[in-house]
Amino acid sequence: MKSSFLADFKKFAMRGNVIDMAVGVIIGGAFGKIVSSVVADLIMPVLGLLVGGVNFTELKWVMKAPRMVNGVEQAAVTLNYGNFLQATFDFLIIAFSIFLFIRMLTKLTERKKAEITPQAAPEPTAEVKLLTEIRDLLKAQQGSK
Repeated sequence: MKSSFLADFKKFAMRGNVIDMAVGVIIGGAFGKIVSSVVADLIMPVLGLLVGGVNFTELKWVMKAPRMVNGVEQAAVTLNYGNFLQATFDFLIIAFSIFLFIRMLTKLTERKKAEITPQAAPEPTAEVKLLTEIRDLLKAQQGSK
């Protein structure tokens, strides 16, 4: 029983799709870090400058100000919508980058298929069809004699 379980697991783990998926997840994670860095380090500072030096991650709505209770300061209650905006920008840019990459791969694949696929022979003209029928009839008449 133990050996069949291990054999089944090995068969599953060595299947091509599982390995391809694992590689895709690893590369996707690294790609996500690169795009997040582009967003955080290059795009957002420029966007913040354009909108008056606003750092989106620091945007928040203070619902309850900090206060002192019995000599202990209680933290403010805030709704940090700036982090949500930043995550949304990250997602949109990552999704757009992946869209462009997949689109490029699709076009390359279609181009290769077009190069590999042989062109279909053009349809014979009516004159050629008629001559072919006449030839076939003549051959049939000669064969019957």
